Amino acid sequence: MQAYAEVLLIAIPLFNLLIAIEFLYGWWIGNQTQVSMDTISSLSSGLSNVIKDIVGLAIIVVSYGWLVGKIGLFEIEATWLVYLLAFISIDFAGYCYHRLTHSVNFFWNEHMIHHSSEEFNLPCALRQEVSNVFKVYAIFLIPAALLGLPEKVIATIAPIHLFMQFWYHTKHIPKLGFLEYIIITPSQHRVHHAINDIYLDKNLGQIFCVWDRLFGTFQEELDEVPPVYGVKSPVRTWNPFKINFQHLWRLIKDAWHTESWSARLTLWFRSTGWRPEDVIDDHPVFVTTDPYQQQKYQPHASIYLKAWSWFQLICTFAFLAYMLLQFSPIGFPHLFLYSFLLFVAIYGYTSMMDQDAYAYLFEIARSLFGLGLILYSGGWFGIDQVLPGGSYLVAFYFVLTMIVSLLLAKYDFRIASSTDTKSLTA
Repeated sequence: MQAYAEVLLIAIPLFNLLIAIEFLYGWWIGNQTQVSMDTISSLSSGLSNVIKDIVGLAIIVVSYGWLVGKIGLFEIEATWLVYLLAFISIDFAGYCYHRLTHSVNFFWNEHMIHHSSEEFNLPCALRQEVSNVFKVYAIFLIPAALLGLPEKVIATIAPIHLFMQFWYHTKHIPKLGFLEYIIITPSQHRVHHAINDIYLDKNLGQIFCVWDRLFGTFQEELDEVPPVYGVKSPVRTWNPFKINFQHLWRLIKDAWHTESWSARLTLWFRSTGWRPEDVIDDHPVFVTTDPYQQQKYQPHASIYLKAWSWFQLICTFAFLAYMLLQFSPIGFPHLFLYSFLLFVAIYGYTSMMDQDAYAYLFEIARSLFGLGLILYSGGWFGIDQVLPGGSYLVAFYFVLTMIVSLLLAKYDFRIASSTDTKSLTA
């Protein structure tokens, strides 16, 4: 985990730099693809995923190390050819697992957040799950385990393979000629994120497009069919935690309401979107039938709420950076508490972005808890040893959060509600 935290200290600033470049380029050419609140939501989702990963909040059902130890047929040294084979193996495993998440109700829950943005840009690449509590990905690495590819090689290649999937989440790069026959390109991935019927569940590859072409899931981007982005049942929230468990909650409700025991037991593993017949009419779920009639989730937000949301995102980045820099000194179990507080912060300010009626009370409560923690422990996770007076700075942040959240709820949310009502009656 320490090594992964150190890698993130390089990767996160790099990703943010590329996102800033995409924003500036969109502004320069007059074709902006980043929308303020959507971008904050995407980055917040990325933060929550990073936090979950670095503290290991998941149960590994099957590990690659165990597999290679049990079924490996060969013992091979780590040469450049072995690294190449590992890369190809990981890419094939990624295609298989990706296809599973698109095909099965239960697994779609953990992948839906990546498709939930109704925009397509670099920030939406960071919309990653926190809901995959049980990790079964290693099962798809059985071919690599049979070859005896060393665990350390897989562990080295895996994050590189993951980070290489960032760049093609953009609308600014056109088709890339002969590369369209070799690798996943922005054009191919625009297809993958679209909800047009012809594009659904296509282009599931991660680096190489050969798997899609071999297994019948390839679809070229068509000039006459502009992609429309999002999911068929719109999420209607900026809160990444609500998005992460929205589909699972729908499955739970369907299992509760249906009178068929067969449906209760099998709906989890049916095709994505399948629902028992006896709940469809009584408990309807909106599904987009015409993508071109899509109404994007864009609740009115004042400049003050947008500015405050950006401030909260930046502060959360700062808190995460401190956690990564002080990973060992903070140590376990305090890292679990620190992570929990970051999760609560993300939930709080994204609920404010949604203008939830009681979001400000949630923000006040978490700020009081933060202040109480500082008073009880005599500081904020050892920050005063790194930054003299740092605990006072953190305490000021919590006080400011309480004051601004209350002001936004009292004045800004009321204005927003009035504006939305007028727009509906116009």
